[in-house]
Amino acid sequence: MAQFLKSLIPTIRSSASQGDSKRASDSQRETYLVVGLGNPGDAYAHTRHNAGFDTLDLIAEELQVRYWKSECGAATTKATYQDVDVVLAKPQSFMNVSGGPVKQLLKTYRIDLDHLVVIHDDLDIESGTIRVKWGGGHAGHNGLRSLGDKLTSRDWYRVRIGIGKPPGRMDTADYVLQAPKKEALDDFVYACNRGSVATLFLIKNGLEKTQQEFN
Repeated sequence: MAQFLKSLIPTIRSSASQGDSKRASDSQRETYLVVGLGNPGDAYAHTRHNAGFDTLDLIAEELQVRYWKSECGAATTKATYQDVDVVLAKPQSFMNVSGGPVKQLLKTYRIDLDHLVVIHDDLDIESGTIRVKWGGGHAGHNGLRSLGDKLTSRDWYRVRIGIGKPPGRMDTADYVLQAPKKEALDDFVYACNRGSVATLFLIKNGLEKTQQEFN
């Protein structure tokens, strides 16, 4: 699955490659915390609800990081992208209590909310598409609800991976905890790839240009 997720990167990666490659000193670089939401464990791997995890893994591949460690209740790794320090994190406390690890990571790395990017699945966006925005509600998403509660704010960047609505009368919980197949898998893979590109583009170019490019 990891190799399959990577398969579309070359076709859409070019838009994130802009910018000066000259590195600044550590003291001059900004730091972003990029969080992918999901549930830990093999039972949830590559399900729709884990779109945040899969997208974050693609970013890690692009930044050529291999070592992950456990801290603050999350799996984390660090890298530098276009003179910006990036902390990638996958909370390991399950979706509905993701806010605790994220709050602790922000405190540990002294990162403000305006440098927090959260990647998550979104039922209200068509499968295979993404949207990037600043702030907003949780729309019933337990991970976003937990973040809002713990951070006492809803103001941070969101990279929303569209998974679409469940078909017919299918239960929403069953749908999001199911791994997509066939054409739905193609859409899921494409959206995760595009989300990874958009996240890096956002860090380098800001919200307005990112929305113009990807929304």
